[in-house]
Amino acid sequence: MIQKLKDLTLPIAIAVGFLFHGFFSKLMPYTPWLIFAMLYFTLNSLDIKRVRVSMLHVSVLFFQVIMGLVVYFILLPVNSILAQGAMVVVIIPTANSAAVVAAMLGADLSKMVTSTLLTNVAVAVIAPLYISFAGVQGDLPFIQSVWIVLSKVAPMMIVPLIFALLTRRFIPRLAKVFVKHKNISFYLWAVSLTIVIGSTIDSISGMARSQTGIILWMALVSLLLCVVQFIYGRWVGKRFGDVVAGGQSVGQKNTVLAIWMAQTYMAPITAVIPALYVLWQNLYNSYQIWQKRRREN
Repeated sequence: MIQKLKDLTLPIAIAVGFLFHGFFSKLMPYTPWLIFAMLYFTLNSLDIKRVRVSMLHVSVLFFQVIMGLVVYFILLPVNSILAQGAMVVVIIPTANSAAVVAAMLGADLSKMVTSTLLTNVAVAVIAPLYISFAGVQGDLPFIQSVWIVLSKVAPMMIVPLIFALLTRRFIPRLAKVFVKHKNISFYLWAVSLTIVIGSTIDSISGMARSQTGIILWMALVSLLLCVVQFIYGRWVGKRFGDVVAGGQSVGQKNTVLAIWMAQTYMAPITAVIPALYVLWQNLYNSYQIWQKRRREN
């Protein structure tokens, strides 16, 4: 019975977020704390000596830097809003929660931590360049833009990593307890998924009906980007020995950062593309976790 409830956790989380989006959208400011807790519990199982840059990470960075420009130029003749939103979705870093999901799916945690750290640093450098190149809003100096991006993404990855390393070093028994009860991260992720789904649905439902056409195009673009990025990531991961780590590194994005960047530097409606990407990536992640649990059963 307990196992069946676990299998239904993610579908229930998505359905509840969809049905009660007005309530859960108000909880969105608390999601960083959930991500912080998820990372802390998961990173207690990390062996820091195994964290090193490999060709997998180089391939992830290459895709992030090059494809950001490629999708922008492909979509620019069609619609500038679609081009800007797609560019942001591609160049943003691996989500902090990707390490949690990848660990659930059996990936090498050290590879995921390295990928998350590298892509977060890279986006702090390339995002101001690309945003300026796209000619969108925002006139902050380059150094200031880099600092703002870093200040938003670094604490949510670095601080729980430091806490986890200190726990492993000075309170190893507590670290072992967290590793033993690894399902804590799964349930925290389910709660955060409910909130994010609710916030996304709430923001889209509040838009005018006259914008339905562009929203449908945004849904299609975000879905295609999700499919392409996960396919490329899994292909690269297969080449370098970890299919799951590759897929999650490229496909699971820090959409909170993307929405902030779109709202800050671009037309507000641009943020709908990363908001919709949240739905696609979490639906796919839910499917992957369900499949893994079914195979284990």
